[in-house]
Amino acid sequence: MSPPVNRRRRPPAPRARRPEETRARLLEAAWTEFSAKGLGGARVDAVAARAATNKRMIYHYFGSKAGLYLAVLEQAYDRIRGHERALAVEDCPPAEGIARLVAYNFAFCRDNPGFIHLLANENLHRARHLARSGKVRAVNLPVIDTIGRLLERGAADGTFRRGVDPLDLYITIAALGYFYFSNIHTLSVVFGRDLADPAATAARSAQNVDVVLRFLRP
Repeated sequence: MSPPVNRRRRPPAPRARRPEETRARLLEAAWTEFSAKGLGGARVDAVAARAATNKRMIYHYFGSKAGLYLAVLEQAYDRIRGHERALAVEDCPPAEGIARLVAYNFAFCRDNPGFIHLLANENLHRARHLARSGKVRAVNLPVIDTIGRLLERGAADGTFRRGVDPLDLYITIAALGYFYFSNIHTLSVVFGRDLADPAATAARSAQNVDVVLRFLRP
């Protein structure tokens, strides 16, 4: 009888590296972890487990936990600004363009509670992490320029009054969504009304548009 043949199993072929895919998974996992627990409560082990990788990859791509946190903040602004650009508001009549921006900002806060939590947490840190970003201003300033051009066109055709500062107007637009959803639970309890009800949020969105457009009238 011939001796048994020693058939060694070939080692599995190494998985192709997909650095962008791994980085994207880490950012999504970190978004969930940081928005739920803040910078202090979040754990890199939990982020790595959620992303199905190991925590060495966090330090490889982001340098540190704080670096990962900053990348998540930058991604948050990339998201809201990217969706704003897709609205193509500069192709609209001035009043319609502003109305779209108001409704969109409110809807973004409604649909992305993690964004609200991330901003609240970073404000607790007095924006010291965001201050280290080399891109956050470049990402955010274009929306102010867009609003400025809408205001100029509206003032020229008599739709809007003159002298409105575009940054001041943007802060008003952002506040109308941020305050409502950052305080929605306490307001609902205090006043005995479910402010998260779809009918309530739809009515609030329409009211926000009306408030801003009335403010802009000559």
